[in-house]
Amino acid sequence: MNIAVFVSGNGTNLQAIINAVKKGVIKAKIALVVSNKKDAYALTRAKNECIETFVLDHKKFSSREKYDKEIIKELEKRNINLITLAGFMRLLSPYFIKKYQGKIMNIHPSLLPVFKGTHGIRDAFEAGVKKTGVTVHFVDEELDHGPIIMQKEVSVEKTDTLETLEEKIHKVEHELYPQAIKSVVNGKTKF
Repeated sequence: MNIAVFVSGNGTNLQAIINAVKKGVIKAKIALVVSNKKDAYALTRAKNECIETFVLDHKKFSSREKYDKEIIKELEKRNINLITLAGFMRLLSPYFIKKYQGKIMNIHPSLLPVFKGTHGIRDAFEAGVKKTGVTVHFVDEELDHGPIIMQKEVSVEKTDTLETLEEKIHKVEHELYPQAIKSVVNGKTKF
């Protein structure tokens, strides 16, 4: 199975996926890392592992669909079977989602359906909840929505700061995402 990982930033979840593939936990190939930002450190991580990258600046396109169609051309060249969003800070167009229905996964730093959006950890922390967590889900046309593949709770202690909570959440992400990808690759979890 050929996987594409979509990134926009540092790429710590990409690194967790790379490590799981190298250890044989995920029996698939990361065939492409896609980014909308040419300076994303995740691209350096991919290049360090000799993984092909594709960078496309979304600002050069008049619509999300036109942008996504260019990405699809690259995915088709590499026979991509599964797309994993790992800190990709772009909404996918309905066209893209329909084309890859049931083949797009995302990781989110909260126990969905609560605390959707780009600040899930901060929103949970500021709300004063005692538990938050991580969700891996299939992507549909709604933001941070779609069938849940796996979730794991993280306790919020009285002594936690936003920074310590972020560290705890990221640690769980790096464990949970490879497990969820393995489940999908092995055919145990389907959309």
